[in-house]
Amino acid sequence: MLTGKLYDIQGFSVQDGPGIRTTVFLKGCPLRCPWCHSPESQEFPTELNWMKIRCLGLDACGACLNVCPKNAVSAGPESTDAKGDPIRYPEVDKTVCDDCGACAKACKATALYMCGTDTTVDEVMHRLLRDKPFFEDSGGGMTISGGECLCQPDFTFEVLRRCKEEDIHTAVDTTGFVRWEVIQRVLPYTDLFLYDLKCMDSALHRQVIGVPNELILENCVKIAENGGRLQIRIPTIPMFNDSREHFDRYGEFLRPLKDAIDVVQLLPYHKLGVSKHERLMKKEKIFVAEPPSDALMEARRDQLLGYGLPVQIH
Repeated sequence: MLTGKLYDIQGFSVQDGPGIRTTVFLKGCPLRCPWCHSPESQEFPTELNWMKIRCLGLDACGACLNVCPKNAVSAGPESTDAKGDPIRYPEVDKTVCDDCGACAKACKATALYMCGTDTTVDEVMHRLLRDKPFFEDSGGGMTISGGECLCQPDFTFEVLRRCKEEDIHTAVDTTGFVRWEVIQRVLPYTDLFLYDLKCMDSALHRQVIGVPNELILENCVKIAENGGRLQIRIPTIPMFNDSREHFDRYGEFLRPLKDAIDVVQLLPYHKLGVSKHERLMKKEKIFVAEPPSDALMEARRDQLLGYGLPVQIH
């Protein structure tokens, strides 16, 4: 049976397209945005996570010790819990851990848990049909997201096709960094593309995010030319793409496409990804900065409005 690797299904979502929606989050992404608010979505395989706030500590539990076949789990140094009391937490050596899940199965408090579940199309549709009354009352529907959902093209296509059979509004949240043939295949079954534009400078895009942006921009134009509807999403990141000059480049690129654009959403940078990054127990640092001010966001909104674009701060 056709399965996809999911890391979440979120009902009553109002952030991922019009109306009340159920968002299906697929694992795996070719981009490496250092501010990513869902870093657990980046890798394609199922991964071990650890949520410190749930952990009972080794003195009270310790069930995760001595179950790892790779000996990747050990006792960490003494620290303090949320109340200031002494506690020792487990440490996982991610250079040795192969994400087998033995420690997560042993964890009594589910502080250690696996992120990423193989799910069938039928299982997803069962959930979506349960939520269909909310879609009908609100003008909502299903959004398939990621990671990059189009990196699991067969699964994404089949979910979209089945949704259209059930008269469910569909949205695809994409980075656009996939072959055009993949987008072209889902286009007839997609009512709206939530299309991320991170950066207009290809060299900077490659330097910071790990891939160039030419394919992303080309696919955006092709969607518009082939009758697709677009909701452009611009994460506004301090010291990266928040300058007046950069937003002029957004405006110049998007103005010829405005007839295909429902709205341009400006997404202010936030720090919600920091705690999720810590759960992955990786050594790489995540980008951290102060969120952009209301005044800056309003200035960038007004700047794009000057290009005749429908703009909102999300």
